[in-house]
Amino acid sequence: MANEPDGFHAYVVARQRDLLRLARMLTGNWASAEDLVQVSLERVWPRWNRIVRDGDPDAYVRRVLVNVHLKAGRRRWRGELPVAEVPDRVDDDRFDEADLRHAVQALLPTLPPRQRVVLVLRFFVDLTESSVAELLGCSVGTVKSQSAKGLRKLREECDRRALTP
Repeated sequence: MANEPDGFHAYVVARQRDLLRLARMLTGNWASAEDLVQVSLERVWPRWNRIVRDGDPDAYVRRVLVNVHLKAGRRRWRGELPVAEVPDRVDDDRFDEADLRHAVQALLPTLPPRQRVVLVLRFFVDLTESSVAELLGCSVGTVKSQSAKGLRKLREECDRRALTP
């Protein structure tokens, strides 16, 4: 077995939680998120010293994670998709915000992969439109249109399910 690159273990320990949350938002479930992070880190590991030397390892790892996710989405069989029922609503529910957040997370996997990736990078990771465009290798206009389409679909589904944003 080859020696571990300097700083790789420390990076994984420090960033694992954020990478898992990002992957969870992209995949829709924790098991797939863990697999996505693992595969992404496996791809990054042999190039780690160059990645650190070239600059921003977070951006590089995010790009690998997104690319692995999008490539997996192009495969014919996408595996099982867990489905959870939305609980009955109570008029004086003090947990509306948490319920809405949970519902949006449940709805993200229903979006096409590109729209889901754009929304997660823009609003969860809080990247600028130009940063997302650079990461995905597309134009800022594409990011804007994919974001608008994805948000519209989420709003329509929230309206259909009588959820209030």
